[in-house]
Amino acid sequence: MLRDLENSRLEEKGKALFRFVDKVNRDSPRITTADMEPLYAVGWDDEAIYFAVTVCALFNFYNRWIDATGVHEMSPEAHLEGGKRTALHGYVRK
Repeated sequence: MLRDLENSRLEEKGKALFRFVDKVNRDSPRITTADMEPLYAVGWDDEAIYFAVTVCALFNFYNRWIDATGVHEMSPEAHLEGGKRTALHGYVRK
């Protein structure tokens, strides 16, 4: 999906959201209400779009903060272990 969204097995609803998030990342000043229409057409609502923009913005913030403060990148092994932990326990820690 990350390499070729359009030919991935992701359903159209997800593809539409990722296309929109790509525009948020690359060209956010030019987003208009017309950019929302494909999202509404596949079932996304304003709240979901708001959350997608928020998550995108937060990741951009975190990445800039990490880059600018010299925080070292995690190793591939650490990412793999984190993914396993998240798959097993989810994002919420109790």
